[in-house]
Amino acid sequence: MITSLLFYAFSLILVLSALGVITSRNPVHSALFLVLAFVQSAMLWLLLEAEFLAVVLVLVYVGAVMVLFLFVVMMLDINVEELRTGFTRYVPIGAAVAFVVVLEIGHVIWFRSQDVLAVATPEPYPAGYSNTQALGSVLYTEHVYAFELAAMILLLAIVAAITLTMRRRPGLKVQNIARQVAVRREDRVRLVKVDPASGAASSEKESRSASNKSLSESKKTRSASNESGTAAQDSSAGE
Repeated sequence: MITSLLFYAFSLILVLSALGVITSRNPVHSALFLVLAFVQSAMLWLLLEAEFLAVVLVLVYVGAVMVLFLFVVMMLDINVEELRTGFTRYVPIGAAVAFVVVLEIGHVIWFRSQDVLAVATPEPYPAGYSNTQALGSVLYTEHVYAFELAAMILLLAIVAAITLTMRRRPGLKVQNIARQVAVRREDRVRLVKVDPASGAASSEKESRSASNKSLSESKKTRSASNESGTAAQDSSAGE
């Protein structure tokens, strides 16, 4: 009885958090709702006495994948208004998927109400049972080829993502590790020894020359203005 109540409570929270993932306007809030959904899924695994899967779900997805999602969402400048445009074109596909999911859940509930042996409530395992050992024995014996194939597909996906990201295009800054390691101090830093007295004298000379230059330029400007004024007076006298 208590197990059934916990199952329905965790399932209700899971459904509500899943709705929060797709209805939240803030991407960070959607990611946090997804964390809650993962935790509730782990609770359901615990009710099924699959402790290893529950712990892996929390450590891998909540502790690693979702943290990566949050970093990516917060670092990217996402234009939410642009993402919302054209949202209605996905409604038919979403409605079809939702209908299939609801139909499957309805069939499971109906089979459970008919006391079908295939979907009956599993019996509890004995005290010395280890689901980790059982999972490992099945995964690395009967399904070892499928496991290795899935690992190869994931490796190819990682390599393809890196290749698409690091392709050469105009304006792309590429880091050359070999050049950075082979750099010498003489190539980047130039040491200049300056005498304090000579440095002060040279700076004083430079300031004096700059002031003399500015005075000469001002004199030239004044003489040019005087010449223009004299020319204007001569023209007016001639008229």
